[in-house]
Amino acid sequence: MNWLYVAGIILFLLGLLISIALHELGHLVPAKLFGVKVTQYMVGFGSTAWSRRKGETEYGIKWIPFGGYIRMIGMLPPRPGDAPGTVRSTATGPWQGLIESARDAAQEEVRPGEEDRVFYRKKWWQKVIIMSGGPLMNFVLAFVFFTILLVGIGLPTEAPIVSPTTQTCVIPASEQRAACKPGDQPTPAAQAGLKPGDHLVSFNGTPIGSWEDAIRLIRSHGAGPVQLGIVRDGKPMTFDVTLIAQDRPNLDDPEKIDRNVGFLGVRPTEVMEQQSIGQVIGYMGELTGRVASSLLNLPDKMVGVWHAAFSGEERDPEGPVGMVGAGRLGGEILASDELSTEQKIATFVNLLAGFNLAIGMFNLIPLLPLDGGHIAGGLWEGVKRAYAKVMRRPKPQHVDIAKVLPLTYAAAVLMMIMAGLLVYADLVNPLTLTN
Repeated sequence: MNWLYVAGIILFLLGLLISIALHELGHLVPAKLFGVKVTQYMVGFGSTAWSRRKGETEYGIKWIPFGGYIRMIGMLPPRPGDAPGTVRSTATGPWQGLIESARDAAQEEVRPGEEDRVFYRKKWWQKVIIMSGGPLMNFVLAFVFFTILLVGIGLPTEAPIVSPTTQTCVIPASEQRAACKPGDQPTPAAQAGLKPGDHLVSFNGTPIGSWEDAIRLIRSHGAGPVQLGIVRDGKPMTFDVTLIAQDRPNLDDPEKIDRNVGFLGVRPTEVMEQQSIGQVIGYMGELTGRVASSLLNLPDKMVGVWHAAFSGEERDPEGPVGMVGAGRLGGEILASDELSTEQKIATFVNLLAGFNLAIGMFNLIPLLPLDGGHIAGGLWEGVKRAYAKVMRRPKPQHVDIAKVLPLTYAAAVLMMIMAGLLVYADLVNPLTLTN
């Protein structure tokens, strides 16, 4: 196995671990700030690889790097009418027994004198801030990564610079070939003496600022002589070029053919063009919409993953990918012979940015055990208390999320099944850079 492939997987896992650690830090800091007792801060699941206790909190790393958690005392309130810290001895009914067992486990963590440090007794807006801190940290990380990508590195853009892959002959659009053959007509660019690296800067006196400008001016002119301004090796030059008319694929719909458009015969060069912070916000907003749409269609997307895993169908590039699949993409990026070093860095940063954005949005789904479920509970508590205050009614009790524990466990089992399916699909039919 290529050592660069392995290094790419390890590098992605390190980036993932840092993202998880910061996500949990987003919960930890406001929890401690609001006086909630936090007994554990863990990155990973499974058995503990390393840990150290500082004050009342144990900080550690576990062996399975696919998640993390902080343990706050008193996540569930006691049964109505019971004093804080009370453990009931009996319960009736399977679901009620499940709920009461969870309540007892939560109350056993509360020591005498810590009744005011439990999570459930905090103000509703404090609960919302604590549980929003993790996804918010993912959004911050995504913004930082996208800023590095767009502002620091840039996006691949076709520049009006003659590419070394430019053909020197005219190949009709109807012929499915990429190489010249004897008897082919030379392109107007070749006849005029244009060379790879020449930067097109003007067309009959009209400035060219982008490849889109160049191709629009060339096509709309049709056949005939033009003056083409270029910069070669830092020196401005002017060439007299006679364009020819050709049938070429439509720029917006390659299935359509534009008849008798102007033809020069050059290809653009792909360069990394740096963007502004405003474009980062727009780019991230567009991706956020796409991720939200994917989450809304997640059941259908998972059906597609099932078919890809067990029927050999092609993976949907817009569909979900698990940690294993993302790690394999990281390895493929680093081991690629087709990407330059700059392109590898850009693609890797984009992978981490997209993953943080997706994790942040997934965690906002208003279902327990996700952060979004706790946020929804806090907001509902705020609405109930605001309504009671306006209507001059007694202050309602804290929202009792223990009542939805059966649904929580069902959702957790479903998420584990989805995670297992993604792992299997990522092993037998993974997404790759080419698809």
